[in-house]
Amino acid sequence: MGKYDALAALVLEAIKEGGYLKDLGSIPVGISNRHIHLSQADLETLFGAGYQLTKAKDLSQPRQYACKETLIIAGPKGALEKVRILGPARSESQVEILQADCFKLGITAPVRLSGDLQGTPGITLIGPKGSIHLSKGLLIAQRHIHMTLEDAKTFGVTDGEQVNIQIDGLRGGTYSNVVVRANNTSALEFHIDTEEANAMLLTSTSRITIVK
Repeated sequence: MGKYDALAALVLEAIKEGGYLKDLGSIPVGISNRHIHLSQADLETLFGAGYQLTKAKDLSQPRQYACKETLIIAGPKGALEKVRILGPARSESQVEILQADCFKLGITAPVRLSGDLQGTPGITLIGPKGSIHLSKGLLIAQRHIHMTLEDAKTFGVTDGEQVNIQIDGLRGGTYSNVVVRANNTSALEFHIDTEEANAMLLTSTSRITIVK
């Protein structure tokens, strides 16, 4: 039996080195609706001097949380009410919306990764104590996978790499252009917005597979 165990171990190691195990591990799914990230300065303009966000619940990513506070997003043609703020405060404000929201607001938002704000359009935010017009920061979130550097090794991918993912089920299929975001401050999770999730019947209990 010992010889067979040793042989199995060698075969498994060869498969790992060849990268064929990347499609054997499934990844949990996180589904995001439209939301807002604020800088501390913009937060105080909208809610008052010295204001601090109120945590409603923790999110799956470490140190991130949904807040009780909401804002109105106003565009040239319309507005979206009660849009949730996520904490903690960031160095720059940004607003992540859905593709359908662009029609209601009357503005075109590019598909970008969070934090990639150069060249994005601005938008008006209205709070209980004031309003502010952001000169940039409106975007539609590009689908992506958060993972640690160790996870990246396991799946045979690197930070910034674009991969394909497989979604099982009646309306399942493959999504391409999924960006890997690998660092040691993240938890393993595939992030997608509600529109794209609904198209393939994804839920918070779903799991996806990298098929790079």
